[in-house]
Amino acid sequence: MLLIHTPKLTNRLGYTLGVIFGHLLHIDYSITTDEDLFLSSDDAKLNYGRRRLGDGLFIKSHGLLQETSIEDQEPHAECRNGQWILYPIYGRDIDFDFDPLAATFFMVSRYEEYLPHRTDQHGRFSATESIAYREGFLDEPVVEQWAQMIAAALHERYPNLPIRQPSYHFVQTVDIDAAWSYLHKGLFRTSVAMLRDLIVRRDPSEVVRRIRVLLHRDDDPFDTFDYIITHHRTMPKADLIFFVLLADYGEFDKPASYLNRHFRELVQHIGDYGRMGIHPGYRTIDHPSLIDKERQRLSDILHRPVKRSRYHFLRLSLPDAYRILLHAGIHNDFSMGYPDAIGFRAGISTPYPFYDLERDLQTELTIHPFCVMDTTLQKYLKMSPEEGIASYRSLIDKIRIVGGTYCCIVHNQNLSDIAEWKGWRQCYEQMLSYANQ
Repeated sequence: MLLIHTPKLTNRLGYTLGVIFGHLLHIDYSITTDEDLFLSSDDAKLNYGRRRLGDGLFIKSHGLLQETSIEDQEPHAECRNGQWILYPIYGRDIDFDFDPLAATFFMVSRYEEYLPHRTDQHGRFSATESIAYREGFLDEPVVEQWAQMIAAALHERYPNLPIRQPSYHFVQTVDIDAAWSYLHKGLFRTSVAMLRDLIVRRDPSEVVRRIRVLLHRDDDPFDTFDYIITHHRTMPKADLIFFVLLADYGEFDKPASYLNRHFRELVQHIGDYGRMGIHPGYRTIDHPSLIDKERQRLSDILHRPVKRSRYHFLRLSLPDAYRILLHAGIHNDFSMGYPDAIGFRAGISTPYPFYDLERDLQTELTIHPFCVMDTTLQKYLKMSPEEGIASYRSLIDKIRIVGGTYCCIVHNQNLSDIAEWKGWRQCYEQMLSYANQ
């Protein structure tokens, strides 16, 4: 047992200790504010405060976790001996030269996203607004690295303290924005698309391709689901989750109709091989009631409750986006990542609970961060497939070292192996092989 002393136990501190010692290090611990009890205990000890108490491990507090309001924050970042840190501490008689608890809370609570910032054209917090991007450690799972530093210091001082090493895990997620490129669109949408190809794009070859697919002479290029499932079945230890867009048709939402028999059969089919989640439409953030309608559509198709979500276009705006999910009864979200950069938006790869900073409390929603999306590599970063696999491998290696969770996003249409996505199938297959080793 690890006994942790702090002069004042706040919601922020209790939450942060849970993330580090509960979710990451799996160490049994208790918390006390009683100095005499702490000093007389024979347990392994850690003191978090402004001054050292006894011979236990000492982390000097920066002060962030004793606050209850949201204040302007610009934590100083430094790279010391190859390790990035926030909230450096200077002075003697300290066991850490920074406050890893305050640093962890700042990152996982997404504190900086509650402060004034610029958003992109879709109302999203951009990677370039983050301290991790500006300082250059976005591609490092720093929270897990800090937790391992604490574990190493505890092990050195208390070698008999049980510390379970975390194990690497692989989660492949697939966003289904458009199940088919040509099939099952309906007469009106198909006719409009043909006219657009002829008149606007002046590309009769596209009309020919469309007709061949509609006559079932060629496969629909977006129908890569059996391909995905076949490769997944070679990886029994990996998870597979599909997120299905079921919003009404609109400027940024172009799914197949949820009433379409073929689409319903497809969703039921892939639901036999992977777990399922809702992909709330673009307008959900502005019209929260839509999520209930879309979630119910998926539940009706699958004949079971829906408890997972990832926002379409990654329109994640804190804290409203997560409050919407909680109100809808969804307790697992997979939106924590950037569309415009790869890396760790919250500095962590392992799932962890959402902390509502405005309300100053931990919630029942679990955040499942992802670190890379196929569209980010090809569209935003303009990478080649060869550069893409190098990025995949670099992230996987760093997650393996800390025993984290490698969660990636792919899209069924991006595995079509045509046009701008030519060559990315091979990249995908190499990524799967490397991630599953």
